[in-house]
Parts: sequence; structure tokens; C-alpha cells
Amino acid sequence: MEGSKVDTAAYGFPAPVRPGVTRVGWIGIGVMGGAMATRLLAAGFTVTTYARTPAKASTLVIAGASLADSPASVAAASDVVFTMVGNPRDVRAVVLVADSGALAGLRPGGVLVDCTSSSPSLAREVDDTAGAVGCYAVDSPVSGGDVGARDGTLAILAGGEEAVVTWLAPLFAHLGRPTYMGPPGSGQSSKIANQIAVAGAVVGATEALAFANAAGLDTRLLLDAMSKGVAGSRVMDIFGERMRSREFASGGSVRYIIKDLGMALEAEEGPEEAKALPGAAIFRQMFSAMVANGDGDMGMQGLITVFERLNRKQGRCLSECHTGT
Repeated sequence: MEGSKVDTAAYGFPAPVRPGVTRVGWIGIGVMGGAMATRLLAAGFTVTTYARTPAKASTLVIAGASLADSPASVAAASDVVFTMVGNPRDVRAVVLVADSGALAGLRPGGVLVDCTSSSPSLAREVDDTAGAVGCYAVDSPVSGGDVGARDGTLAILAGGEEAVVTWLAPLFAHLGRPTYMGPPGSGQSSKIANQIAVAGAVVGATEALAFANAAGLDTRLLLDAMSKGVAGSRVMDIFGERMRSREFASGGSVRYIIKDLGMALEAEEGPEEAKALPGAAIFRQMFSAMVANGDGDMGMQGLITVFERLNRKQGRCLSECHTGT
């Protein structure tokens, strides 16, 4: 930042990222964030974290992380701060609040990396605010679910300054594979597009398994056979087996995909202005039925319960029609 007395090269970007030297902050330690932060700790990076409920950070603290009392305190102890929270409102709260947000504590040369699936327009606002205080911001939502976070195989969709994204490579290498998508907000727009595709694939897998169950097929054999054909996919591998075994608690809440599809449908400014997205609208309605049924804490694979309810209802209607009741 012009006129600053802080040596940004010595503090943050562009000093090389190195384990044991580069200090990492992590805000948001849910299913995804906790696994990602743990991988950076295991790689030798110093990690300072913040959790609204400190007890939730106990596993990370036991593994060697330090616990701070606010996002600003995390940032003050860090060169790079990652955020992985629930929604755009949460991003605004942990990043932009004047006294306690991360940008209130991050010194010039520091880098903020938001991995939350959030709003492209908010990503651009965060970038502008970071630049005004001599810092850098990268919007880098991820795809790959809890399995990808655990195994370090996430797809990382990064927007911002390309040089900063390249500089982050030694950190991203422990989390997954980064792809530079373009200027600020591009990472978030890419994630929204990704989520439309994921939602459609989950709906297709769900309907296929519901049909197979009704036909009396061995769904284990079916999933194995389908994996070798055109229908095979990462979505089918992860969610198909979870549907078959009725493992509905794994992964994040279905509310997250509803939120992401909502951002696709409700965008009102910027290059991602709302367009005709009939599939996204239908997918959102179907996942929203899970919440209406009281199943909002299930993962997306719980969608099969909606199909089962629909088929039971249809069966009752047909029975009543045939019996004249």
C-alpha cells in the first residue's frame, strides 16, 4: 500500500509460502473447514483458528492449532487467512465488520482466501475492501464434498489476481487442485455453475435408484454396472452408495445446495445476472421439499426420501382409484 511503513514483502505476499514460516489463519471449522485446516496443520503450517463455539475447535487445538477470540485476532496472527463459513451473511460478519472482522486485523500484504460458497458480488466487495487496506483477496470456493476435504482432492475454483492465486499454490497443494477462473467473483460464479451441475446429477441418480428399487433390482450391482458406463460419475460414486445404504447424515446439510441454487436464480447484478435456469429452479424446489419434510439436516443424498414419499402417495391414489374409495 502506497505510503505504508510495513514491508509487505517480508510480511505476506509476495514472500514465498513455506511451512513453518507462513502463518495460516482459519475461520470456519465445520465438516469441510475442519478437515482442510487439519491438512494444513499436518503439512507443517502454523494455524490459528476461530470458532463461535470454542469447544468445536478442540480437535484442531489438540492437533496443534492456536485458538483466537475473534476473526480480527486470527488475522493479526496470520499471513494468509482462510474463511469457510455457511453463507454470504456469515462471510460479511467474519470478514467485513469494522472492529472484529478479519480485514480489521490483517496487515498490509496479507491475503484473505474465502472458500465459502458465496455471492460473486460480495466477493468483489471483499476484494475492494481488502485492496483499500493494502491486502489481497481471493474467492476460492471448493467442490468435492467431505471426502475431497478429507483426502485433499478438492477442486478449487479461484478468482482474484492471478499472481496471488499462483502464490498460494503451496497451500492449495495440500487441499486439492486449484484452477484460476478469472477476476474477483469468478470463483464464486464458477461454484454456482458447478452446483447447478451437481444438483442435476444428484436428482438423476436419485430418480434412477428410486426406479431401480421399485423394479426390485439389486442396487449394489446396478451402481457398479452404471459406474462403468456413461452414467458413471463422481456424484454417482459418492451419493449413489450413500442413498443405497441410507447414509443420510454424511456431508453438509442440504440447505447449502438450496442456498447455492438460490444465488444462481436470484442474482441481480454483475455478469451473473439472473438468466433462464429452469433446471436449477426445479432442483431447488425438489431439495427444498426435504426441508419442508423436516429433513433439512440430511445431506443431498436424502433426496431419495422425497421420491419415496411421492411414490407412496401416488400408490395410495392409484389404490383408491381402483377400489373406488
